[in-house]
Order: sequence, then structure tokens, then C-alpha cells
Amino acid sequence: MSIRHGLLALLERGPRYGSQLRTEFESRTGSTWPLNVGQVYTTLSRLERDGMVAQGGEDAAGHALYAITDTGRAELRTWFGKPVDRTSPARDELAIKLAMAVGAPCVDIRDVIQSQRRHTVQAMQDYTRLKAQALVAVESGGARERDDVAWLLVLEQLIFQTEAEARWLDHCESRLIRLSTTGGSAATATGTVTGRATPPRPEPHSGTGTGTGTGTGAGTESGPAGPVGHAGPTDPTSPASPIGLSVSVAPSASPSP
Repeated sequence: MSIRHGLLALLERGPRYGSQLRTEFESRTGSTWPLNVGQVYTTLSRLERDGMVAQGGEDAAGHALYAITDTGRAELRTWFGKPVDRTSPARDELAIKLAMAVGAPCVDIRDVIQSQRRHTVQAMQDYTRLKAQALVAVESGGARERDDVAWLLVLEQLIFQTEAEARWLDHCESRLIRLSTTGGSAATATGTVTGRATPPRPEPHSGTGTGTGTGTGAGTESGPAGPVGHAGPTDPTSPASPIGLSVSVAPSASPSP
């Protein structure tokens, strides 16, 4: 998250003081990434050092105001025009946890997956409820409409993200089931529970079974997607499709008919 560029974007609308910037940043993002005043003033000091902002007097209450400079506007334009770099992804705790759970003694990786799936689905449902509130606020209009639209976009990104995570977890479980049926690497793939190799689960239908209603499931094998996993909504941006309410939290593998 680029706090410095977020503050520059807010300052482009006019001079602001530190706690005002914090309030507007959190209002714009629905407090998804809360800031403290110390972070804001530390960032403002660095921006001032780099010539991107300058102090511009005080308001009636004596707050020191900061204003964006031409250098700051140029930096902001560059930020808006440059794609976010995905070639060096940030560390993902869940991906690291599953990677470390493969072959770990006394750990059943499928239990780890199922526990995470329950949490992810709950988060998806929570975001969906917040989205419904944001939609009502946007449709009602008002002085905060711009902030409400911004919050709606953030919520929909979170919904897409959690939906993709749920599908990936389904895929991971299906992948481990396939590996367990090939022999050889079965114990390594599925882990060991209390000193004994975990038994293989029945072979599911072809495909990972993580297809959503759009037909764009993450299956990597040939054949139709089976009943494994969940049937996600077609579009998280549609108010008629409550994301996550239909996602199964039960084990996603089922035997072939």
C-alpha cells in the first residue's frame, strides 16, 4: 500500500493537515487499512524532504497545512499511469503456511485447508454485507457519495480476492487428493498425522471442481468440473449476487459416481 501516493492524491484536492488526511484516507478506503497520525506526519515529512509537499500556513484552528507541489503532482501522475508491479509479489502468509505444511510431521494439510476455507468464506460473507450497505449509500447520493463509491470499489476488490482464495483452496485440496492416488509421494503430499500416513481420499471427478457460475473455474485437468468445492456467483459487482453465501465449507472432495 502506497501511503505517500494516497496522501498526495488527497492533497491535490487542496491543502490539508495531518489528522484531516488520516480521516479522509480512512473514509475513502472504509478503514480497510487504518492509519495512525504518526504514520501520516512521518510520511508528510518525507514528502516535504523530497520536495513533493510544502507547508502552507495554518488554518483557523492553528493546524499546520500541507500543500502539494509541482514535483508532487508529477509524481502522482506517474503513479496513476504506472501499473502496479506484480513481478515481485508480497509475501502471502497462507501460501507460505501451506508450503511449509507439505510433509510436515503431525500436520494434516487438508485440515489446514478446511480451517482456512471456513474463515475465508466467513470473510467473504462479511464483505458482501458491507457491500450492500455501500450500495445503499451510493444510490442515496449525498455529500459523501465520492467516498462511498471509493469504498465500494475497495470492498469489491476484497470480495474478488476472497472468492479467488476459496477457489484456490479447493484446487489445493483436489491436487493433494490426486497426488495421494499416484502412490510414491502420497505421504509427502498429504502429510503425516500423529505418526501415521494419512489415507488417500477417493478420486474426484476430472477437473478441480472449483468452477464458478461463469464457467471460468480453475481446473487444470481435462474433463468437466465435478461437484467439488463451491459454485461461486457470476459477478461480485452485481447486487443480486451475494458473494460467498453459496460457498461450501465442507470438505471439497467427493467420490466419483
